Amino acid sequence: MAPLDPKNARRVAGVELNALGLAGVLPLDRLGGAEVSAEATPVHDIDGEVLFYRLPVVRGRERLGAVDIAVQPALGEPLLAWADGLAWDPDALVGQAREQAYRRRHKVEQSDEARFVAFSYPKLAVQFLRDGEEVVMLELFTWAPVPPAEPGDRKPLEPANFERWSLLKELPPRTRKARSTLYDKRLAAIDKLEYRLTAHLLDPDAWREILVYKLVDTRQLRYSLRSSYHTPCYELRGQETNVWCVGASSQMLLDFYRYEYTQDRLAQELGLGTKANPNGLPYSQVGHVVTALESLTSNGLDVTMVTNPGFATFRTEIRANRPLISFVPGHSRTVAGYTETLLPILASGPSRGLLVYDPWPPNAGVITKWENFATQTYQYAYTAKVGTI
Repeated sequence: MAPLDPKNARRVAGVELNALGLAGVLPLDRLGGAEVSAEATPVHDIDGEVLFYRLPVVRGRERLGAVDIAVQPALGEPLLAWADGLAWDPDALVGQAREQAYRRRHKVEQSDEARFVAFSYPKLAVQFLRDGEEVVMLELFTWAPVPPAEPGDRKPLEPANFERWSLLKELPPRTRKARSTLYDKRLAAIDKLEYRLTAHLLDPDAWREILVYKLVDTRQLRYSLRSSYHTPCYELRGQETNVWCVGASSQMLLDFYRYEYTQDRLAQELGLGTKANPNGLPYSQVGHVVTALESLTSNGLDVTMVTNPGFATFRTEIRANRPLISFVPGHSRTVAGYTETLLPILASGPSRGLLVYDPWPPNAGVITKWENFATQTYQYAYTAKVGTI
């Protein structure tokens, strides 16, 4: 199957977002009448291949969010994620990157190309090139230079917190093949739909007869299990350095249980250094998250590390009104909700997504309202259950 071009990516984005609207995942009271913009920004792998397009969703001049549509079948499904409220402005970001590069005396005035790179997916950077060779790569928002790839062998999909690596090259062949099959199947189903209106418009009522759903199971964290009496209850924390994602994730989970710790204190417990000299959590010490969280709560929380968690792990914990810390390659976030919906025309099985509170970018973070579970590599999850009180 031929790779998606920007025009088809826009069409696919419209279909997928309308489907999520029908399922009740998207806030249709705010998004009704919006459209997927034609301004598709290619995001590259570090070797130059286009991984996905990021397309703003707009109403007039208002930017309401952004949707990521995969170009590479190895990512698993066309829809990667929907970021509600993300005001994606690529020209402004490249301008900021150029300004920061000048300040750091990088010779970007000699560059002839600037592009966005998923240097440690889902983290992004702006890469400046001249004649196809890199001048400098600056991490989005922090504008810290991304160091060159380290020579030597290491375990695939286990990069350091601030290291460039190729998502495509590090996916195991069996995973690539399985994901590519799912991707092609989903895309073929979308291509068979008979559209009754322009596909990129967000108007799910007009799609109701096409995208009939039989099952919607969705939940996000609330103050208590009595969902009818309480509104959603979870707060985003941005990481305070570009490598303190584990500290910020731990802070979010502990905040939910009313344990208040600064990231400096958490960094001390987790061995993450100081703000002046920060470091990430080595993969050899992933188990230390369990002991640190239990120690900080005086064993008030019973913490468990789950290797290669399935969707059922996240669903079970959210149903019990418990947040999770989620490790993906080179990064840590928290999960505060899930959605599972069966759309028989678009897929042969359930569409599953997570509500992700991501501490990156630093000092801000972002809430990804729907991260497609089929397109990400979930290495570890940390569950926390109230033990002693």
